[in-house]
Amino acid sequence: MQAVNLSTEPFETNKPAAARAISSQRQMVVIGAGVIGLVTACCLQQQGHQVLLLDGNGVGQGCSFGNAGHLATEQVFPLADPALLPKLPGFLLDPLGPLAIRPRYFLKALPFFVRFINQMRAKKRSANMQALKQLLQSAIPAWQQLLAEAGCAHLIKTEGSLLVFEQTELAQVELVAQSYAGQGVAVEVLTSAQLQNRFPGLAGSIRYAIWFKDVGQTISPNLLNQALFQWFISMGGQFLQQKVAKISSRSGLAVHLEPNQIAAALQQSEAAPQIIATEQLVVCAGVHSKSLLAQLGYKLPIEAERGYHLMTSPTVQPQLPIASFERKMIMTPMLEGLRLAGTVEFAGTELADNWQRAERLRLHGEALWPALFSEQHIKNTRSGKAVATATGADTSSDGMKARPANCWSGMRPTLPDSLPVISGCDIPGLWFHLGHQHLGLTMAASSTRLLLKLMAKEPGSAQLAAPFSLKRFN
Repeated sequence: MQAVNLSTEPFETNKPAAARAISSQRQMVVIGAGVIGLVTACCLQQQGHQVLLLDGNGVGQGCSFGNAGHLATEQVFPLADPALLPKLPGFLLDPLGPLAIRPRYFLKALPFFVRFINQMRAKKRSANMQALKQLLQSAIPAWQQLLAEAGCAHLIKTEGSLLVFEQTELAQVELVAQSYAGQGVAVEVLTSAQLQNRFPGLAGSIRYAIWFKDVGQTISPNLLNQALFQWFISMGGQFLQQKVAKISSRSGLAVHLEPNQIAAALQQSEAAPQIIATEQLVVCAGVHSKSLLAQLGYKLPIEAERGYHLMTSPTVQPQLPIASFERKMIMTPMLEGLRLAGTVEFAGTELADNWQRAERLRLHGEALWPALFSEQHIKNTRSGKAVATATGADTSSDGMKARPANCWSGMRPTLPDSLPVISGCDIPGLWFHLGHQHLGLTMAASSTRLLLKLMAKEPGSAQLAAPFSLKRFN
């Protein structure tokens, strides 16, 4: 594969290539160019199909750009955990805590939370966990094979990750470790002295850690997206940066593009084609899939879990991702710097971002990795720059601050049972591949493998994909 120049900035595709993509009929269309859609499009193109990839926001944006970069194969436990219930009041009373629900959005989110709590029942939780494990156990091997074929295997590494504890007693740490080990996750409990010996640079306040030995990370989510996209194009795949207005199926599958944008996108007259007929269509549009499915009569109880990250540049970075049990956040070393990520906020897709949630991640990061508390940061604090940020200076017209430098937010597409949708439907040729919550990056390759088996009607594939069927919401 010819070497390519991979930028660390979000990228755009050129419009002439996009114009060619719509000039003829496509055998397959994939809606959504996040990491799920990219992997789906690459694998279909690799199988010999002619694929057109559509996304109005460009390639590798949203959570696919700003995620924590962690291949979190240890996360076998569904998010709907009964142990969460007694902690909720404390989380919600802290507006900058690990979980927040905007008051204006509470009633809209209520149906999701009713379904979410229902998934805490022991039988449902156990079934959901087994389904998650099915995708997680093959996640890293699937990524390694895919990236080897794409010529960019160096973009992921598998040196494990740490879950650190500052206040939790050893007996509780060992119980947590045993719960993971009981599900086949390779773990080792480390004391403070062992941590300082093996992973120097961690704060002395960290008493214990669980070392997840077999998990991994990408060195840059953005570079990973770019490499996949360039591989897709090199195989003959085509891309159009265009928003999809709706999907129709009365006289065969068709994708209707936004009429007010297509002429500009193609640099042609308004007579340019606005409908793309296709034999097969895969919807990988994350939280935006909800409205597309609703037009077809399918109800999808998907919710946008807003997450934030803060990019930092310490002189020394940790060797591997470090998550905090008490602080509910993670820091991941990347080519672009040390990414601090976490928090869950339910605010829908329209309300403005609360950038204080991103900025507070620095305080957590400094407590775990003292190298973050740089001389420059001290100077900024003394000069009042940090104070201006923390008090909400530079606000936008709706009262929320404008985005500070190095901060990001994105919408994780989450379903109440923590399982994605990998499914066909009653409409021939229409497939859904979406809703991977916090594990989109982690499960993209293994999830796509299952989708392709289902599309090819391989023996046993329907049974394997049953837990992820769209019909479970009917």
